[in-house]
Amino acid sequence: MMRRHTSARPVLALTALIAAGLFAPRPAAAQWLLVPMDRAQQNHLRAYGLTYWALEQHERGEWLLNFRGGSFLLPDRGGIRREAALRGVTIEAMDASAEARMRATIQSANMEAVPLERAPKVAVYTPPNSTPWDDAVTMALEYAGIEYDKIWDTEVVNGDLSDYEWIHLHHEDFTGQYSKFFLTYSGAPWLQEEVARNQEAARAGGFADVPALKKHVARTIRQYVEDGGFLFAMCSATETLELALAGESVDIAAAYSDGTPPDPNASARMEWAKSMAFRAGIVQVAPSVNSFSDIDGHQVNTPWRQELGVYTLFDFSAKFDPVPAMLTQNHESVLSDFYGLTTSFREDRLKASTIVLAQEAGRAKYIHGNLGEGTWTYFGGHDPEDAEHQIGDPPTDLSLHPNSPGYRLILNNVLFPAARKKKLKT
Repeated sequence: MMRRHTSARPVLALTALIAAGLFAPRPAAAQWLLVPMDRAQQNHLRAYGLTYWALEQHERGEWLLNFRGGSFLLPDRGGIRREAALRGVTIEAMDASAEARMRATIQSANMEAVPLERAPKVAVYTPPNSTPWDDAVTMALEYAGIEYDKIWDTEVVNGDLSDYEWIHLHHEDFTGQYSKFFLTYSGAPWLQEEVARNQEAARAGGFADVPALKKHVARTIRQYVEDGGFLFAMCSATETLELALAGESVDIAAAYSDGTPPDPNASARMEWAKSMAFRAGIVQVAPSVNSFSDIDGHQVNTPWRQELGVYTLFDFSAKFDPVPAMLTQNHESVLSDFYGLTTSFREDRLKASTIVLAQEAGRAKYIHGNLGEGTWTYFGGHDPEDAEHQIGDPPTDLSLHPNSPGYRLILNNVLFPAARKKKLKT
């Protein structure tokens, strides 16, 4: 007779729960649970997921800017202790006396307590089929346990962006050049599928070609921000979104539409007033050079590629500059750089209103700005834990990097819309 092992499962499950502390004697009730975000935290990335989950349960919390690495404060109720144990997130009970001491410290230092009120609805702009690369933000959301929807051109054209408080862009080439992958992957089935998919989306939307579709999508995303949306972009989406916005009268994708290189003077006709982050840039019109423009400071796939170093987060006043302070909360301030199709941003290409959040060797790595009622944030590079990620490489296993400072910057952006912004002190 075959021996069955199912009876052992409840015992193993109970053992795991005991190990997690769920059946340990419950300590005396506290008013608050501190989620430390300094080096005492055993899983920084899932701490964001815990905080997001608490907001989904209609609890309210606080983001303690510059206090122990940007800690979170959650109420001691609603199963938050149990959820923290299940996620492997470090928490510390805080009674009224400890809370009073903490608030006195915050009041007297470069710190601030920002209320967190509601979990933002999140969407990731991504093609509907699988692609031979991963997305750092999607991996961060899934590892942290934060739900998100997938949207693409059809949803944008149909006006669905208004359903979301926060959207993310990553690999897309909004100039319609397919990231110039033809140079290396012209015969690859996945690239042929991507071309066919984009062309079908353009036809279905009534657009003349893919560049026309992408320009429309770029303008719609800009309007989404202006109307109050939160936009976070990485890698090629940062630079190409701006080129599509500024190049409404320039067909910078002509090299792949009919084989004729674009007008060499195209950059003179770029309308930079329509862009969000950049005031200038020279479009790379040579179809044999795998670069979009001179905005990217590293030019990763060119003969003049710049080597990686480290990038440094700037220190902002939590009381007077709470938004950039939120976006830069971390337990480390100097981080290892990483490549992407767009890796960094030349500072002489930035508009005066653009805020540099982090810098590497005179190049901006992480930038932020306002447009109308909303905000945008750009983070150069592809994967904070894989400096030279290649197409076809396996995705990063975030269980090996639960305290990644680079991935923390991504998740800062996810929680940012949940914060109630205080009026600046004068």
